[in-house]
Amino acid sequence: MSGYGAHGPGPSDVADGLLTMLVVAVLCLIAAGYGRGVQELWARRGRGRIVSGWRVAAFAGGLLVVLAADQGPLHRLAESSFAGHMTQHMLFVLVAGPLLAAGTAGLPLTLAAPRSLRRLLARCRAAGPLRWLRRPARYALLAGAGQTAALWLWHLPGPYVAAVDHPVVHAAEHLSLVTAAWLLWVPVLGAARHHTPAPVSVLLLVGTMLPASALGAALTFAPEPVYPARVLGPEPLADQQLAGLLMWAPMDLVVLVAALSVFLGWLLRLERERPDRLVAARPGRPAATGAANARDGALTSSQLKEY
Repeated sequence: MSGYGAHGPGPSDVADGLLTMLVVAVLCLIAAGYGRGVQELWARRGRGRIVSGWRVAAFAGGLLVVLAADQGPLHRLAESSFAGHMTQHMLFVLVAGPLLAAGTAGLPLTLAAPRSLRRLLARCRAAGPLRWLRRPARYALLAGAGQTAALWLWHLPGPYVAAVDHPVVHAAEHLSLVTAAWLLWVPVLGAARHHTPAPVSVLLLVGTMLPASALGAALTFAPEPVYPARVLGPEPLADQQLAGLLMWAPMDLVVLVAALSVFLGWLLRLERERPDRLVAARPGRPAATGAANARDGALTSSQLKEY
């Protein structure tokens, strides 16, 4: 989100400094609003209720990852190579986005907003188009499309060069990548009310991974640089290939692990709640009596309350 004093003519030090200050101020404002909302929730419902402590830690970690990737040593590395820039992007997409989504920031930030803004948000949520969008499966489809569009758009030569040369475009690039990743992971890691069914979540993750993998493979196996030499490192083709691998391998690893975890969790829940659908009856085993069925039903109900 900061200025990119990159490969060739870059913004002035003053413009770069002002944009950096703006980024830090926005992150601090978000952190303060989130903390104020969580404090109000815990004061009303008890510490750790509604938004648990690990979710608060996840949200704080996500903001710190955004700040660390956008500023400091990694930012300076991104100024000298495409691979460094790609590392920034993968931290936004694969680390910051999931952590921010796990923080379930919607309710805390809403509570921290002024009363007039909360009323406006409530009217917007009640509007027909947003009610349609809030259906988990529809939301997941649009979130996956948004992530794919953001990744492909900003890694096309034209938009990428524009981001290198213009700090405002570069800020928009980073903002869109963080936002798209945040929204993508909400149906998987966000509050339970936003979760999509496990099979839909698996399809969502794999469906967004494949276009990103295709883009990474295209950059890795391109016979020549697809970007101008001035926006690449000292060895343009090697820099581009490394950047492609940095997109391809971590994306596949993180998404496949997440999809497998969701799928296995779904199977375990099915086994606890409806074991008769997953475990075949043993040969010669007598049918369960009505009393046993009643006991099983009571056990299942108690388990459902726990989960």
